[in-house]
Amino acid sequence: MDARFTDEQDEIRRTLRELLGKRCGPEELRAAVDTPAGHDPALWSTLAEQLGLPGLALPETYGGVGCTVTELALACEETGRILAPTPLLATAVLVAPLLLALGTDAQRAALLPRIASGGLTAALAVPGPALATALGLTGHDPRGEWAGGGRAGGVQARRVEGGWRVYGQVDQVLDGHSAQLLVVAAHAGGFARSRVLLFLVRGDAPGLTRVRQTALDATRPQGRIQLRDVPAELLGDEAVGALPALARLGDTAAACLAAEAVGAAGRVLERTVEYVGQREQFGRPVGSFQAVKHRLADAYVQVQAARSAAYYAAWAAATEATATTGGGTAPEEPAGGLALAQALEALRRAAAEGIQLHGGIGFTWEHEAHLYFKRAAGDELLFGPVHRLRAHAADAAHVFEEAGT
Repeated sequence: MDARFTDEQDEIRRTLRELLGKRCGPEELRAAVDTPAGHDPALWSTLAEQLGLPGLALPETYGGVGCTVTELALACEETGRILAPTPLLATAVLVAPLLLALGTDAQRAALLPRIASGGLTAALAVPGPALATALGLTGHDPRGEWAGGGRAGGVQARRVEGGWRVYGQVDQVLDGHSAQLLVVAAHAGGFARSRVLLFLVRGDAPGLTRVRQTALDATRPQGRIQLRDVPAELLGDEAVGALPALARLGDTAAACLAAEAVGAAGRVLERTVEYVGQREQFGRPVGSFQAVKHRLADAYVQVQAARSAAYYAAWAAATEATATTGGGTAPEEPAGGLALAQALEALRRAAAEGIQLHGGIGFTWEHEAHLYFKRAAGDELLFGPVHRLRAHAADAAHVFEEAGT
């Protein structure tokens, strides 16, 4: 493994940081999250047109840049650094890989170029608070019980003349209130022979109702979708189940989320160090006190360790993708879940130190420190918690099994 970044990767980070610094400051951030969509469509168009961000990890055949998960993770680190509210996670990290892996040739040709150009936003709808389980991050469910199990509840799909219809409700869908395309996980085939399939639902489909939810993390907008006999298109081939593809997606998504959390943790720590160097008590800067130095040093070490883990997870996910297509050897164990656990813990620590060391202003709406803490807490609710991420990784690696069993 070569741990050095290429000139192209450094250029992606530098250009993205400069653009976001100009277009997504604290005032622009607050204005964007208060809009009905929860993000700035003009900024998203700029990121797509100037940097090709939505198609960064898509093949050039479909209008993408042709990079790997590593470059996408580095982009997520920069967007996470300033908590930029964009459809990047929902569209490019969660949905685009599924379309690429499962879609028919016609579906890929129709959808992926539009995603790469920024003209189409998408969201993954997984029933119940089970996104982490569906992605294989906090548990293993070979039957996909999280999707409703074929019983009442969840989302059900039934075949009709000329296509499919889906019925049900999903409460926590990232960008689900504004995405132009929904990829919905649903059970088909009844209870006895049910299995999970993925369906494409247009954002303006008849019978679809969408409402933006009040989320803990306002920079990560969520929507509730209700499907009342909504026409849908099966993603890919009916003979190919969705569960393996979702599990493969989990490690890639975790690597990108870890990089995003590391970017946020590094930024809030930078702001805190800068502030304690200016704020004075007893006639000297707060940062000159040994107790404050030790706390910030501990947070710094934790953030740097999490950054190393996130970079390794991105490299491992990219290597696994290459190995799948016959171009190398994949790492023995997935690294995304552990990297995400470490990054979320580092972000929570850095944000908590930032709030306390900023004093009374730190937890108020006027200051951005609390936004970083809410990002850590919100991501744990969606993709964690940390102890379950670690426990599942340990089970997958057979850490606690006796030799020979």
